[in-house]
Amino acid sequence: MTIAAGPFVIAAALLAIGGVLKAIKPGDTANALRGVGLPAGALLVRVGGVAEAAIGVWALVTADRAAAVLVALSYLAFTGFVVVALVRGAPIASCGCFGKADTPPSWVHVGVNLVAVVAAVVVAIDPGVGLGDLLADQPLAGVPFVLLTLTGLFLAFLALTLLPRTQTLVQTSLDGA
Repeated sequence: MTIAAGPFVIAAALLAIGGVLKAIKPGDTANALRGVGLPAGALLVRVGGVAEAAIGVWALVTADRAAAVLVALSYLAFTGFVVVALVRGAPIASCGCFGKADTPPSWVHVGVNLVAVVAAVVVAIDPGVGLGDLLADQPLAGVPFVLLTLTGLFLAFLALTLLPRTQTLVQTSLDGA
């Protein structure tokens, strides 16, 4: 088991959840992609969302080298998109990561994505931390690991959604004062 197991599980789960949500509701993601000049329609976003979900689930189940590489490449692509949106000052309210307008692009988002890339690269180098393997090696039937991973998943979700909105509100309030 690698030290990156927890962050990798969180990254894979976020990838799967985001993919499912984009497949269900592709509109905001398509708008975000068009906002930085990329061609995107609902069908393309849905197909991409299904691919993300499949990669995320595959990574959770097996954590083999190929799945870890695909997770890393996914997060590298997300990082590139967010950096382009931030540098260009693209007029987008959401990066569309979770299929709805609650994830404005931010430098925090870049940081979370880069942590996911590093975790996936570490797992690609030392694969074999699928959930079954991890839970089998954990004390107390894996309950503490699952609780900590769910907490990390929730905190990462908040960092990608609530924190950027809060930062915007605080900045707006300071600018108006």
